[in-house]
This record gives sequence, C-alpha cells and structure tokens, in this order.
Amino acid sequence: MSARRGVTILGSTGSIGCNTVELIEARPDLYRVEALVANSRVDILADQARRLKARLAVVADEAAYPALRDALAGTGIEAAAGPGAVIAAAELPADWVMAAIVGAAGLAPTLAAARRGAVIGLANKECLVCAGQLMMAEVQKHGATLLPVDSEHSAIFQVFEFDQKDKIEKIILTASGGPFRTRTRDEMADMTPEQAVAHPNWSMGAKISVDSASMFNKGLELIEAHHLFDMPEERIDIVVHPQSVIHSLVAYVDGSVLAQLGSPDMRTPIAYALGWPNRIEAPAPKLDLAAIATLTFEAPDPVRFPALRLARQALRAGGSAAAVMNAANEVAVAAFLDRRIGFLDIAQVVERTIEGVEHCNLGSIDDVLAQDHKARAFASATVGRVS
Repeated sequence: MSARRGVTILGSTGSIGCNTVELIEARPDLYRVEALVANSRVDILADQARRLKARLAVVADEAAYPALRDALAGTGIEAAAGPGAVIAAAELPADWVMAAIVGAAGLAPTLAAARRGAVIGLANKECLVCAGQLMMAEVQKHGATLLPVDSEHSAIFQVFEFDQKDKIEKIILTASGGPFRTRTRDEMADMTPEQAVAHPNWSMGAKISVDSASMFNKGLELIEAHHLFDMPEERIDIVVHPQSVIHSLVAYVDGSVLAQLGSPDMRTPIAYALGWPNRIEAPAPKLDLAAIATLTFEAPDPVRFPALRLARQALRAGGSAAAVMNAANEVAVAAFLDRRIGFLDIAQVVERTIEGVEHCNLGSIDDVLAQDHKARAFASATVGRVS
C-alpha cells in the first residue's frame, strides 16, 4: 500500500469493531480513520475516536448525542447522531468499510457503502440473508468489492478459485457445534443464557454466541455463502468440527479439497480483509498442529439443531423467507436472553413465524424492511404465547 487507506467502521464498539480498531491502531502508517459508528456506547466510541484521530464519530441513538458531543469537545472530531447520520458516514469517501453493525440495522448503511463502490469487509451476515439478491446486484452495478469477514466465508474466499468456478463441486462450512454440541434435547431445554453464551472456542457477542449454540449462525452462514459464491443450496455442506481449526473447505471435481486453517481468533479474517489484496500481521496465536494433535469431524444432528433445516427451507423458498427467518430469530434470541422463553423455544418461534408470515418478492430495501417489521411483530406475539 503506497498511501494510507481511508477506513470507516460501522459498528466499532462491538466485538468485530473493537478487533478492527486494535489492528488499525497497530498500523497508523497504513490506515487513517474517516468515521466510527456505534449504536449508543458513547464511552467506548469517544475513546476509540480520540485514539484513532477519526474525523467523525456517530451514534445511531439520537438520545446519546449530547454525551458524545461533550466527550469529543475540543478534539476537533465531529459528532453526529441518528439513522441518517449512520448512512451519511457510510457514504464518506473511505476506501475500506467494515460492515459490523449487528442485525438488520446494518443493511441500509452497508448498501450505501456498496452504492459508492467501496471495498467492504462484510461482518454483517444479515445483509445477505435478508437482501442477498438486492445486495449482490448493487455490488455488481457499482463495482463494489465484498470481502467476507466471517471466519468460514473468509476461509472459502481464500481457497475459492473464481476463475475455475465450474470445477468446484461443493463448499463445506465448518461449525464448532457450540456449547451444547453433546447435550441431549432434554438438557438443552434447561440451558440458561449464561450457558448459551459460553462458547468453547470463540469470544463473541451475546447474540451470535446464542446463534452458535442453536446453530442458527450456521444456517445464516449457509444463506450468506449461497449469495457470496453463487452456489446452489444443495452444493453447500455443513460439518461439525469442534476444534475450530479448519474454518471451511472447497471441494473440486478432481478430488482435491482445499482448506484454510488457523487459530480460532477473529483478528485473522479481519486482518485478511483489512489488508486485501495484501496480507498484514495480526496478533492472533499461531497455529500449532502438533500441540492440537487431533482434528475431528461429525455430521450435525438435525433433530437437536432444527435451525439448519429451517435455513435450508427458507433458502429454497426464496423471496422474503430468509428475511422473515432472520427477524424471527433476532426476536427469539432477545427473548431468550431476557429469560422470557427457553432455549428450545427459539427454533419454535422462528418456525411458527416462517409459517405464519406470508412471503413475497423483494424488489427494494423498503420491501425488506416491511417484511422484517411484519416478522418481528409476528415473532413477538409468538414469544408471548410460548413463554
């Protein structure tokens, strides 16, 4: 890189955002920060903005604006707030954008970055789950670049021979199996939020940790992989790999299976996307296969983890089905974390919502948001009936 790359981080105070900040802070010779965006965590956001000398700091929650303004007074860093300010931050002329706002809230700003042709580190899988065809069409139309940050999709990207796509037989997503991999359904019924977020390998936020425990994260990743790599659902496999060392694989027609390996540390795929097309150093632990000694694999249990079946059904159904599934899952996970429903009720709420909300074609972002709203309302009512 001959010049410092301008960077905007959408979702800078979350787990992915904080790791991105760490990597950028270590290489001020390579990066300058245009904007940092958070929902409401003013203390962390203001500290990040000061440390990175950002031009702009934005909170989505307008009620948090006075605190942010006061925290940045005298620094020369501009403060802004509200959904419009979040989109405006994504539209700034940064070379590289980290899209790490959790959930459907990240859709509009990520689309805004794509429409100006940015290079996007995509950590928000819901953008492709909810609006995959729309997003990929905008990326292609405006010459944007999507660099997957999920460890699984980053792994596939690194070994996917795009110029020989017709020689690819299938892609294989690996799953850790989460904290409940060996639990019976009866045991899973009694699991608490604290147990669900205690992932054996990865350090992640509460929502994605619960998704890992239910394997809804893998269902969402299956849909994301379909759009990212233009691969039909029946050619995307999932295998449980408890050690989380092989992050995903690509199988070719000649029998070769290419895999990307690494320690389970999100700083590795973030660094790959941040440095692309070059590679930069990352502080993740180096992989020691001799110390690990054994790598194991098993098929996912469709009875204990119905999320995989629901995700495949939604992908095959097309239209708004995946957006409905995603919205219902967000509502159900929030209810579980609030102790209003049990762990197994998450899948039940999602399945009832998929069946109860009429699906439609998605022609615009407004269509996506309308279906998201309908699904959330239906799922919220369903939570009340199962709790």
